[in-house]
Amino acid sequence: MKAKSIQLAAAAAAIAAAGAAVEAETLKVGALATLEGTYTSLGEDGMRGLRLALSQASNMAGGREIELIVGPTDATPDSAVRAARKLVEQDGVELVIGPLSGSEGIAIRDYSKTQPHVTFINGISGAQETTYVTPSENFFRFNMDGAQWSAGLGEYIYDEKGYRVIATIGEDYSFVYTQVLGLVLGFCQLGGEVAERLWVPLGTKDFSSIIAALPDDVDAIYLGLGGGDAVNFLNQYQQAGGEANLIGGTIMVDPTVLSTEGTAKNALIGVPSSGPQADTWDDPDWRAYVQAYIDEFPPDQRFPSPSLLATGYYNATTAAVSCLNEVGGDLSDGHAAFRSCLSDLVLDAPNGSIHLDHNRQAIGTNFIMETVQLDDGSLANEMVGMIENVNQTLGLDPDAFAKIGAPGRENPACTTSYE
Repeated sequence: MKAKSIQLAAAAAAIAAAGAAVEAETLKVGALATLEGTYTSLGEDGMRGLRLALSQASNMAGGREIELIVGPTDATPDSAVRAARKLVEQDGVELVIGPLSGSEGIAIRDYSKTQPHVTFINGISGAQETTYVTPSENFFRFNMDGAQWSAGLGEYIYDEKGYRVIATIGEDYSFVYTQVLGLVLGFCQLGGEVAERLWVPLGTKDFSSIIAALPDDVDAIYLGLGGGDAVNFLNQYQQAGGEANLIGGTIMVDPTVLSTEGTAKNALIGVPSSGPQADTWDDPDWRAYVQAYIDEFPPDQRFPSPSLLATGYYNATTAAVSCLNEVGGDLSDGHAAFRSCLSDLVLDAPNGSIHLDHNRQAIGTNFIMETVQLDDGSLANEMVGMIENVNQTLGLDPDAFAKIGAPGRENPACTTSYE
């Protein structure tokens, strides 16, 4: 009986060890996305981009099957940290992809510093501070920030549109401050003037007071709005008979807005904008990616073309899979080899080549666009210009850029020189 008990115990131990080995082969990956609140449609498309990348990899990376666990957020920093804590401290993920919104990104950067055993790859959040100020060694961002997404737009509206005085409306948080910084630097250095900057809370339903406060003596109005806020503004602006020239912030003219029901979006036809992708770009890699997105999801569960949210999460996930394959799924020694690969990776993304700077921040391609109506009646962004290798200081000397200070409601000032 004693010998039999020993044999049974040994067999049980072998089974347990085998089970542990199988479990070790699974890689738990957490995803943070805004699946609640005004940015829900943005988060849903971000997840499509992530799932497309995993599908193309057969849900494997470095010989390990991926177990995806999603943490929904509502675009607030608190919700992002709560979701991240659950993923890391309860679910035991080794890698987090996300978040989506700007202030969420700053909060997750700070949280990542308390979890050095986990690698964080940004989803698409674009506040400048996330990587520019006190960056985290285990936080990587393969998308440009909001200022980089504005690169070239100020020059375009000054030189090509002839605008000399503008006003801005924006959601009152870090990402839009960053967007406006990039716009102001390009526009004001040429002699442009920003007459007024108006700010609204994220999730604004009633824009009547803002519309009434819009100045009449400007050449155009910049709209730093997205998701439900963008749609609400357009509907109310149309009802109020607004006819001003408009300039689109990056997420104002994204498919998340251009694909909405109703005619209010038609106010965006002919509107200049800028961002990390252009719907009608004829690059073969871009067209192949768009077709893969279309083929992956039923028509009633996607946009006509992937949004920049889908592309950002797709690129982040592709970077993770590429480096996991490079290191054979080995995340030992504090993910040292994996993180080294991410730092040195040149990502041949569908929207152009991306590599990281010393702060693990993307340097990539920005597109200048105008919104057009296609033959089928849908709206899309047509490329009118392209700027490659846009870095986080927008080509300015790093010391001069640092003197500008953090983007905010009134910063940077509008001046002809930032040297």
